[in-house]
Amino acid sequence: QVQLVESGGGLVQAGGSLRLSCVASGRTFSSDVMGWFRQAPGKEREFVAAIRGSDGSTDYADSVKGRFTASRGNAKNTVYLQMNSLKSEDTAVYYCAASMALTTIPRMYAYWGQGTQVTVSS
Repeated sequence: QVQLVESGGGLVQAGGSLRLSCVASGRTFSSDVMGWFRQAPGKEREFVAAIRGSDGSTDYADSVKGRFTASRGNAKNTVYLQMNSLKSEDTAVYYCAASMALTTIPRMYAYWGQGTQVTVSS
């Protein structure tokens, strides 16, 4: 029914930038919120950022606030995560997900992408 596809991950030096993209297809009309999560080896999946399509409201984890920016394209099926001033601690698999509500709770996101690897070298 719904597919989310992330892209833009890769290897970058500390202090550098990456821009992740997520494109949704299928019946996503009821999913007003697109979120970003990440999971590092041996760690729990954690919330990174989210944006609500209806009003543009955003939410960020304290660890990325001021460095990462979530945005949506003109078409509401596309969302971006601009990551600046990257640190080694940002190394993880990054996932985009769709939800009906602006929330940090993973279980509230019904649809998930396949993930894209971000590796920050120091």
